[in-house]
Amino acid sequence: MFRLKVHKSRFGAVLAATRNSTTTTTHGNHYQYLQNSKLPTLYFQRSLPRLPIPLLEKSCERFLAAVQPILSAEEHRETQQVVEQFRQGVGMELHAKLKQRDEANKHTSYISEPWFDMYLTDRAPLPLNYNPLLVMRGDPRPEYQPQVTRATNLIISSLRFWRSLQANILEPEVYHMNPKKTDTASYRRWMAIAPKAFATYASYAFKAFPLDMSQYSRLLGTTRIPKLGKDELVQSPHSKHILVMRRGNMYAMNVLDSSGYILSPSVILGRLKSILEQDSQREPASVPLGVLTTSQRNDWAQTRAHFVSNPKNADLLQREVDAALFCLCLDSVEDGLFDETNPVPMLKHQLAGKATNRWFDKSLSLLISADGITAVNFEHSWGDGVAVLRYFNEIYKDMLQQPFVSASTPHTPADGDTSNVRPLNFEIDERTRAAVEAAYAQNASIVESLDMNYLQYKQLNKGTCKRHGLSPDSIIQLAFQLAYRQAFKRYVGTYESCSTSAFRHGRTETMRPCTMATKAFCEAVLQPTQRQPSSGELRAMIDKCSSVHGQLTKEAAMGQGFDRHLFALRHTAQLEGLPQPALFETEAYKRINYNIISTSTLGTDTVVAGSFGPVVKDGLGVGYSIQNDFAGAIVTSYKNQAQGKEFIDSLESAFDQICAIIERSSSAAKAERSN
Repeated sequence: MFRLKVHKSRFGAVLAATRNSTTTTTHGNHYQYLQNSKLPTLYFQRSLPRLPIPLLEKSCERFLAAVQPILSAEEHRETQQVVEQFRQGVGMELHAKLKQRDEANKHTSYISEPWFDMYLTDRAPLPLNYNPLLVMRGDPRPEYQPQVTRATNLIISSLRFWRSLQANILEPEVYHMNPKKTDTASYRRWMAIAPKAFATYASYAFKAFPLDMSQYSRLLGTTRIPKLGKDELVQSPHSKHILVMRRGNMYAMNVLDSSGYILSPSVILGRLKSILEQDSQREPASVPLGVLTTSQRNDWAQTRAHFVSNPKNADLLQREVDAALFCLCLDSVEDGLFDETNPVPMLKHQLAGKATNRWFDKSLSLLISADGITAVNFEHSWGDGVAVLRYFNEIYKDMLQQPFVSASTPHTPADGDTSNVRPLNFEIDERTRAAVEAAYAQNASIVESLDMNYLQYKQLNKGTCKRHGLSPDSIIQLAFQLAYRQAFKRYVGTYESCSTSAFRHGRTETMRPCTMATKAFCEAVLQPTQRQPSSGELRAMIDKCSSVHGQLTKEAAMGQGFDRHLFALRHTAQLEGLPQPALFETEAYKRINYNIISTSTLGTDTVVAGSFGPVVKDGLGVGYSIQNDFAGAIVTSYKNQAQGKEFIDSLESAFDQICAIIERSSSAAKAERSN
């Protein structure tokens, strides 16, 4: 999870192909666009199916099944009675109203608006509570790793992605069940002649599943503006500049020309070097305004309203900060360097840190340490991991295949070019200064209280899972359940996100990995050795857990979970001014939505680490992945609230036990076959 370097030998061909890439004509399509898709980017959007509203009966059944392992038998019986009353009574009324509202808004999904409202009305600070962190794999070639070199290539690749999206020539997002057979020119030719209104269904015949791309338009050029009660998203898709932050000082830097073309690599490199040079001659910002974006949202709304009452501040903030395509945070040596033997300080800093060099309200921020370690921190209300991961993968691939500058590339000087590199000099009064100091102290206190632990477990990896016919995700989720049970003697609400982007304006559905199957396995494993089932029986229980997990995953991905449905029914009651139904007051509903274990994974080799904060004060935020040579987890918790270290230690033990069962059952099966 923390190996930021890759072997050079893999990229010999890439190196040979890219040595002369900086000679590319900057106004040619090869430089200006990342892709030139034969199918328009939004080709499938019109024909995507709508997110289904599950049957009320099914959602009630699924809810009862999900809460059973975390309730006593008596609690579960009481919950059954309340659920049945809901199903036959007010639930039917709310379900009918939800269906009616959905029918009147066929352009979107039933969950889209209430999900936006949920994000934008929450008053909690963005760092740790919402903004996640993705750390990018390092460049294997030293000449492309220096901070300013990496930043230049990241900017260019980001702009190439963005311009391809805007020109409708970025490849449509399609999930291919068998990429070797369907991610081909032949598939695209067939899709091009399919009637556009039915293109998605034609793609299904190839076992290729188009995904919703409505979120992509907010990937860049979007800012969350704090408002009292509910924030707003403001878009500036045609901006030509980015926001650059260095030691808390802020700069607007033009990266597109007046016609919207990407400027040449030497010009972008020169402007970045100009910022670094200017900043070296200045003190760090005495009032780092970015810290305000860590505030509780109503506090920040009030501070911002006062701040923009000054016309100069209002103009600079709206024109240069809010409207920037994205934020580039160039951290200094004082912010820390990466240490592979102890990655926690760097990860904590990039996740939330001291925040003097951040603007968390931007839809997307690129963070680059002084030694070139790169991460993405993104504001979550506008979209989910599918869009960010596509962008993340594409720019990493682009930088590897054709970097446009190296450490030895000459640059076009930009000294004194204040029209294209603009230091942002705000007018700071005592009220703003005091607000920044308060926000800094509050964020520093929260970050200081954050504990972070990690595990790399090499005996379990992609190869192990494939060799033994295991589902990687279900095995890791099973290990989480075993780890928590043996460490803390109970089962708790557990959250795993599943994308519903196969549907128009789909967002996510919740998977509930704590099941009666995982509970049965954990109880069996934790029996004294002489009372444990055989290895073969335990392996059968693992397979049962995987089967249940796979079914839940399928249901969630197909819009047949229960969490979003119940959420929407509760939201409908609020919209209609109805009393809160008794179901939502039950201990069962409260307990399963109090996510002690909140988990998330992004399965790609370009992400070497991912992290986010706990979603409840005594919870665990678990970012995990399974790579070619290990399974890894980063666990966040709040000190004196939850025991992250104990969980990580127990997780290692859980992996040991599961792997031992798998090996023993495999050996026994081989011995039986040989006889």
